[in-house]
Amino acid sequence: MSNFKEDRNVIACKKGQQFVMEGAPTNGLFFMYNGKAKVLKTGIYGKEQILRFVTNGEIIGHRGFGVREKYSISAVALENSVLCNFTDETLKKMLTEIPKLTYDLMLFYAYELNITESKVKAIAQMTVREKVIDTLLYVNRKFGSNYKGMLDLVLSRKEIAAFAGTTDEQVTRTLSALKKEDLIFTQGKRIGIVDVGQLQKEISEHNYFLNS
Repeated sequence: MSNFKEDRNVIACKKGQQFVMEGAPTNGLFFMYNGKAKVLKTGIYGKEQILRFVTNGEIIGHRGFGVREKYSISAVALENSVLCNFTDETLKKMLTEIPKLTYDLMLFYAYELNITESKVKAIAQMTVREKVIDTLLYVNRKFGSNYKGMLDLVLSRKEIAAFAGTTDEQVTRTLSALKKEDLIFTQGKRIGIVDVGQLQKEISEHNYFLNS
């Protein structure tokens, strides 16, 4: 069996650096070894739409692997990060020689499809307030919080809007309302959740990010 560790490319990215460009020729999959990134698409009139956030152990570029010649997404480091890249050619060899990897990847794709379908349905039925709450809970579950209780991912209001599918102004108004209701607290761009359970109750009928 081949030693695929020798075939990997290790890439160091600084905060704000784009390492996958939408429309560029595909160059395999990227594995986040250490760091955080956002995966996005360019929407109507060039507006940024964030599809998901990525942290340690997760992959980027998998939806284009084997079926597309160009990336359909972009990816940008949210902090100084280290990634591993395996080219399409190397990945095909890995999947041929390691059956368990092929099986695990199949399960991963099935899970991703289920999550995507559920998200489309839930987001279509949510109010602006629910979308913002849903985003905060997603970030809290994925990245946790620091010793001060702040979410361990700093996002601008624009980035929250780009993920929630709303506008900067609506995000600002919603966060102000949540703060007045003592459901969150803020310190600059950082946001902390006072009562996760209370926020979950507000979107419980959608039951999407609560358990996924």
